[in-house]
Amino acid sequence: MKGPIGGNRERARFQALCQSLRPDLLRFAFWLSRDRDLAEDVVQETMLRAWKAQDSLLDEGAAKPWLLTIIRREYARSFERKRFVTLDIEELIAKEEPMLAAADEQDLAEMRAAIFKLPDEYREPLVLQVLMGYSTAEIAVELDLSNAAVLTRLFRARKRLRLLCGEDTGLDPEE
Repeated sequence: MKGPIGGNRERARFQALCQSLRPDLLRFAFWLSRDRDLAEDVVQETMLRAWKAQDSLLDEGAAKPWLLTIIRREYARSFERKRFVTLDIEELIAKEEPMLAAADEQDLAEMRAAIFKLPDEYREPLVLQVLMGYSTAEIAVELDLSNAAVLTRLFRARKRLRLLCGEDTGLDPEE
């Protein structure tokens, strides 16, 4: 076991690592939950669990996937503890309207609504790739899928997204 000086240094380093990853963790939790308060709660629980299990993290490079896995599990646990009120997609967009203030606000709102309409199996890999910057190999590890399955889900997610946004996909290649 490490002495108090080395232990404190390691704890401070782990805390700094977690704080640097917190914005990405919060963004991912929000995309999973579609609720800021729930996302904050999930990230807070994730940080607590990670703090308690920090000795099991052997490589700092694996911290982000490790924390994202904890977030996914914490989000799933939130349904065991409490049933949350669901919101209609249009209500969600209307609720977030001030945050979506951009030049093409309508397009952005339509895109967000279309992403929220995707099934979880397609939305999650797409969000991991586009929002979090994960490679297909990293997504495969995170979601416990093969690379081919990830590529298929990403292809289908993009195709469905384009359909939901009103684009013609008739000339697209087949799967």
